[in-house]
Amino acid sequence: MGGRSATRSIEHHREPEFGPWLERAAILIVDDEPGMRNFLVRTLQPYCRTVDEAGDTGEASAKLDAHHYDVVILDNIMPGKNGVEWLAEQRRIGFFADAILMTAYADLETAIGALRAGAMDFILKPFRSNQLLNAVARCLDRSTLFRENQLLRHQLQATSDHLLLRDKLIGHSRQISQIRETIARVAPLPTSVLITGESGTGKEVAARSVHELSERADKPFVPVNCAAIPSDMIEAELFGHLKGAFTGAGAARDGLFMHAQGGTLFLDEIGDLPLALQSKLLRAIEDRRVRPVGSEREVPVDLRFVFATNADLKAAVDAGRFRADLFYRINVLQLEMPPLRERGSDIEELAALFMQKLAKQLGMPPVPMGEDVVAGLLAYDWPGNVRELRNMIERSLILGRFPEEFRGQDRPETADSETLEDVEKRHILIVLDQSGGNRAEAARRLGIARKTIDRKLAAWHV
Repeated sequence: MGGRSATRSIEHHREPEFGPWLERAAILIVDDEPGMRNFLVRTLQPYCRTVDEAGDTGEASAKLDAHHYDVVILDNIMPGKNGVEWLAEQRRIGFFADAILMTAYADLETAIGALRAGAMDFILKPFRSNQLLNAVARCLDRSTLFRENQLLRHQLQATSDHLLLRDKLIGHSRQISQIRETIARVAPLPTSVLITGESGTGKEVAARSVHELSERADKPFVPVNCAAIPSDMIEAELFGHLKGAFTGAGAARDGLFMHAQGGTLFLDEIGDLPLALQSKLLRAIEDRRVRPVGSEREVPVDLRFVFATNADLKAAVDAGRFRADLFYRINVLQLEMPPLRERGSDIEELAALFMQKLAKQLGMPPVPMGEDVVAGLLAYDWPGNVRELRNMIERSLILGRFPEEFRGQDRPETADSETLEDVEKRHILIVLDQSGGNRAEAARRLGIARKTIDRKLAAWHV
């Protein structure tokens, strides 16, 4: 009895026969023969999420305009345009999905034409069901791996934040408890979320929590820092582009909207999005369709949007730097992330977490946090918030001691007349000195923008 139960358990957890992606795939079949279409539909339907069919290239073009497909399977010999000609035409006007060409003639000229037109696979008629299913699975594996690579490359380029900052919302303060409660209520809904707060307060952590508690948790979470992408490239990065759409576009490429297909797109620093692109983003949000640069076709997308900013968007609207219609469209539900200085005992909890994880990662013994250090952590203003706390803990581990300002009796007294600006200036100059005068490194440690340091140093005549 136990043996049969164990066998059933193994079978239940066994990897799907044709890979993990087939059951989520949307497939379009293009063939003028009803019998062949019927065979293909019956073969694929038990394994795939969606299987549509078109009897000619005109009907197929209309379906591509209306829906997103992961793979298109098309016959080469059809009335009017053949499959290779139609595929080449679709690639020129904006078609990014994989294509499998079916043909009864295995000549070299057709094979070369199919590859040039962008076919990913080639099936010779007659074929068995398993040959077709394996070909589709190969396409899905290839495209999934390609998008994951692109996404990982983008994440490595777009962020200097440590992965520890993305774990989860840590702390038991009233403010964080309220944030968790609000996230739990909004996450299952399709509602767009705007997360506001100072730099380093954990806006991306909150965005990931929204994603992980939603029905899209098993789909991609794609973070985009709008301030980190050059303004002349951001449209192509977001929406994708066709080959030759601009100088340097040597091949067609999906945008980050497509990388997030089915999941969540997190647009951080939305206030820095160029005005020219704001109207295109508004249309994409409302219509759930994007037009890649150089494309004649709009591509349908299925996304959940989460936005974040450390700027006052209402003031930006009043100043004409941000579109009012976009602001009201994204400001459906707002989450205000509290600054670290207002979170009380959360500071000690976060410091202990960073100390434990970073000590293990760096292979160094933890630095003891006595009562005097804890008192110093709680008294400090933390202008860089959680990011600054994490960087201070790492620096303390490397040096084997906490900075003087966090060591009780060694901590310099602050004059009663000292203003908040004086404290900020002193701390920024200390971190700049510890960074060897490197402003970019100091900005990273403080969790603020490099241009903020430049502006303040100019104002202080430093």
